[in-house]
Amino acid sequence: MEMLFDYVVPFLVVLTILVFVHEMGHFSIARYNNVRVEVFAVGFGRELFGYTDKHGTRWKFCAIPFGGYVKMFGQGEEIEDENAEGEATRALTPEEQEVSFHYKSLGQRAAIVVAGPLANFMFAIIVLGLLFGIAGTPSPLAGIGSVQTGSAAESAGFENGDRIVSINDQNVRWFEDLRQIVSASPGMELNFGVERGDQLISLIATPKVHVSSGVDGVQSEIGLLGVTPDPEMIEYVDVGPLDAAWMGVERTYGLTTQILSALGQIISGSRTTDELGGPLRIAQISGQMAQGGLISLAFFLAALSVNLGLINLFPVPMLDGGHLVFYGVEGVLGRPVNAKVQEYSFRFGLALVLLLMVFATWNDLVQLKVFESIRNFIT
Repeated sequence: MEMLFDYVVPFLVVLTILVFVHEMGHFSIARYNNVRVEVFAVGFGRELFGYTDKHGTRWKFCAIPFGGYVKMFGQGEEIEDENAEGEATRALTPEEQEVSFHYKSLGQRAAIVVAGPLANFMFAIIVLGLLFGIAGTPSPLAGIGSVQTGSAAESAGFENGDRIVSINDQNVRWFEDLRQIVSASPGMELNFGVERGDQLISLIATPKVHVSSGVDGVQSEIGLLGVTPDPEMIEYVDVGPLDAAWMGVERTYGLTTQILSALGQIISGSRTTDELGGPLRIAQISGQMAQGGLISLAFFLAALSVNLGLINLFPVPMLDGGHLVFYGVEGVLGRPVNAKVQEYSFRFGLALVLLLMVFATWNDLVQLKVFESIRNFIT
C-alpha cells in the first residue's frame, strides 16, 4: 500500500495530466476547424466511466491508463477507402464531409496533428512560468554537492555537504558568487569560511590555474576549485511576472535542447543507452518528486511534458511526426501518399515503438535491480 500511494498514484496522476493536455491540443484545433470529434479517451481498453457532451463527443476514462487518443470523424478514411478492394462503401453526405477530418485541407489536418505536441510545450511553459512567478526561481546556494578527485578542493579538505559562507572575509551566499570569486583568483591562496554541520571552520585552498580560450580566441587564466553545487541547497528568488513568463520559455527551450543533445550523444555512441527510461523509471521519479513536495513534482511534470511533446514530433509512423512527414510529402506531390505505403509504414512504426518500449522497460528492470531483488527473495 505504501508503494501504491508513494509511486503508482503520483505516476498515474502525472501521466493522466500529460495525456489529457496532449489530446486536448488535438481536440481543440479539430473543433476549431469544424471536425466532429467522436471520442476523447484517456487510457485504452474497456471504458470505466464517461459521458457524451452536446456535440456528440464521448469523453471516457479507460481501464489501461497508459496513453490516450482522440477519434475524429473521417480520420484514417483515406486508407480505408483504398483498401476496400471493390467492396461497396457508403458515400458521405455533404454535411458529413463538412465535419470529416479526411475532407479538411492539408494545412488544417497538419495543424490538428501538430497541436498535440505543441500543447505539451505550451503546458510546460505555463507550468514553469507559474512556478517561477509564485515560488520564485531556484538558485543554488554555495553548497558542496561533490568534490572532484585531485582537485584543489580535495587537497584543502572540502567535503560533500559543506556550505561556504565567506571567502577572504567576503560574505558568500550563492554558488554563482563562489564561482566568480574562484574564477578570478587562479593560483591565489583563498581563506574559506565553511559551515560543516553545526561547526564553522576555516579551510585554505588555492584554485588551480586553467587556461581558457574565449570566443575571440584570446586565452585567459581562470581558477578552478573542483566542486559542484549541492542540489539540496536551493533557495527561491522572487521574480516579476514578465520575467517569470520569459524564464518559462527559456527553461522549456533549454530542456528541449538538452534532450536532443542527449539523444544525439546516445545515437553517436558517446553516451550509454542505460539512461533511456521507461514507465518504471518514470514511476520511480514521479514518486520521489511527489515526496519532495508539490513544487518538485510540478517541475518534473513540466520536464516530462517537454519529453512527450518532443518524442511525438519524431518522424516515426504512428507518431504525430510521422503523420506530418506524410503531409509534407503530400504537399510536394500534390496528392496523398499511397495507402499501402502508409499502411505498411504504420505497421513498421508500431513495431518500432513497441520495441523501444520493451527496451526501455528492460532498462528499467536492470537499472532498478528488479531481477536481483527477485533472485534474492527466492534464495
